[in-house]
Amino acid sequence: MTSIPADRIAAIEARRDELQALMATGDLSGDRFVQVSKEYAELEPVAQAAGEVRRLRAEAGSLQHMTQDADEELRALAIDELRANEEALAAADRRLALALLPRDAADERAAMLEIRAGTGGDEAALFAGDLFRMYQKYAEGQGWKVELISSSASDSGGFKEAIASVEGKGVFAKLKFESGVHRVQRVPVTEAGGRIHTSAATVAVLPEAEEVDVKIDDKDLRIDIYRSSGPGGQSVNTTDSAVRIVHIPTGLVVIQQDEKSQHKNKAKAMKVLRTRLYEQERERLHAERAGARKSMVGSGDRSERIRTYNFPQGRVTDHRINLTLHRLPEILEGEMDELVGALIAQDEADRLAQLDG
Repeated sequence: MTSIPADRIAAIEARRDELQALMATGDLSGDRFVQVSKEYAELEPVAQAAGEVRRLRAEAGSLQHMTQDADEELRALAIDELRANEEALAAADRRLALALLPRDAADERAAMLEIRAGTGGDEAALFAGDLFRMYQKYAEGQGWKVELISSSASDSGGFKEAIASVEGKGVFAKLKFESGVHRVQRVPVTEAGGRIHTSAATVAVLPEAEEVDVKIDDKDLRIDIYRSSGPGGQSVNTTDSAVRIVHIPTGLVVIQQDEKSQHKNKAKAMKVLRTRLYEQERERLHAERAGARKSMVGSGDRSERIRTYNFPQGRVTDHRINLTLHRLPEILEGEMDELVGALIAQDEADRLAQLDG
């Protein structure tokens, strides 16, 4: 891995000290103070990592000098300490390089989680329900809040489709690698012969948009209000409260009918529409910056099979990083830290490799 040059380390620490001095003066206006404070908060952990690299490099120089000492015992001690220093410096260099990697501006945002049953009929819908509960339990463990925006239940008790908003610290950063095709292999309860069936569900994780992110003109919308209907045409309620919004320029359609209030349905539908438009813009910018190349991890390509849940063998395999864990029941109960951590680590390694390249 390429080491960060000493002059860049010095510049990072100098800028941190400059910001610190600016805040200490007490002369900054409210807006300017907020701006400086934000830059300082973002730079401080980078400056600390840079300071650790500088300290270890200086220590290495001193130890290197001591390995030439006439005293044999002192030389041996210096050689041992130099080995330990090399390990610590390699780790510190990596931490600094990671701290300097461009951040995904959406990482700290809430996320819109969309799960849809794929091939496999009722079994696929049951699996979609399993996935939704898995993410719910993982979110609970992270201290996040999950709000179901809309859902379409299947007769078997699963979901044909479920859309939820997930709010909390670092939601998108941890969930963004979940987008893709999830495959399940198991014996359905209705299968008398004990044969293993394969079915699938798609997961999409989109960073939630704020109103300031996406400007939507009223003239670009067609809004239809109609009566909600449940399974088999049964009326969910007796008022015209269901909302269908068509975004004319893009052709995006959002339907919301879970709430009894027309206004609540419209607000939820607009939230989903904003998020999808925001994601379209992110993908356009990403395509411009990265050209045609998309890394396998984090591409969010929903046509790509990313993970298999094999019930007979009790295993979960993530095909992007060739990781197999024989902890299927625990993972479905929301114990996803090992999976999520491995995906984040691989993404970091890939991005560091691009810097070296």
